[in-house]
Amino acid sequence: MENKILGLHHITAIATSAKRNFDFYTRVLGQRFVKKTVNFDDPKTYHLYYGNEQGAPGTIVTFFPWEGTRPGRLGTGMATEIGYSVPEGSIEFWENRFEEKKVKYKKADERFGEKFIWFEDPDGLQINLIATSETDDRKPWTTDEVNEKVASKGFHSITLTLQNIKGTADILTEIFGYKFLKQENNRFRFTTDVIEGANVVDLVEAPDMQRGFVAGGTNHHVAFCVQDDDILMKFREKVVSHGLDITGKIDRNYFFSLYFREPGGVIFELASGNPGFTVDEPLNELGTHLKLPSQYEYMRDQLEKTLIPLK
Repeated sequence: MENKILGLHHITAIATSAKRNFDFYTRVLGQRFVKKTVNFDDPKTYHLYYGNEQGAPGTIVTFFPWEGTRPGRLGTGMATEIGYSVPEGSIEFWENRFEEKKVKYKKADERFGEKFIWFEDPDGLQINLIATSETDDRKPWTTDEVNEKVASKGFHSITLTLQNIKGTADILTEIFGYKFLKQENNRFRFTTDVIEGANVVDLVEAPDMQRGFVAGGTNHHVAFCVQDDDILMKFREKVVSHGLDITGKIDRNYFFSLYFREPGGVIFELASGNPGFTVDEPLNELGTHLKLPSQYEYMRDQLEKTLIPLK
């Protein structure tokens, strides 16, 4: 297990309003606000993290909220749908909740024998809540309105839309250790049995679809988890030996990362499980303070005045 990919780590998307994004993911979806920090490359922009109580790998969705950025365009060469695991029997609750909160959604459908509901966040990011019959013992974050019987347990899957799936499938099977499970129309499902939950990647082959454009309401990259940064570097060697360019190890404060663009065009990140989100805040205070990378501490007074308050 230690030397294998441990499913999804996090998924990062682009929002157009920090406040609206914060309200939707904490109040409507009932996720925990895990970390309030800034973009490493653009400190005047937030980097917001949502997940379960600890911000465990496989539960974390993160956002770069570039205020007022133009909408992106769904297409090939990108991650197009985030899938969350929810308890069986919870879909009706979510349909009613989306009606009440005026969330754009579609009535429940079925895929690969699993019932799911499709909806969009305020920027048009496409998400599925999937009531899987597979074992998922992860403990969800709950609120007064979203209790344990209906709350998301974390990721179920990520969907990548590609003009041709072969190169991406090779990365999943030859480097990441995933196995092809089954096909439904032009959707090909790959899974790993190393972990429960956050262990599914769906590849949708759409040769006639236009290329996607990454901006507001689209996914920026998909991160896969390894146990620690030593194993991270072993996977770097595997990616290099496959003939792909990959970055050096980057310290992201809460995990260590490598980035490469897989053959279908999607940015893949490999992220370590260490050190985690309690490295600079105690568990009971996660998300309550503005945490800055050390190189931007000198800007704290300025950033605290200019970044939009999140309450």
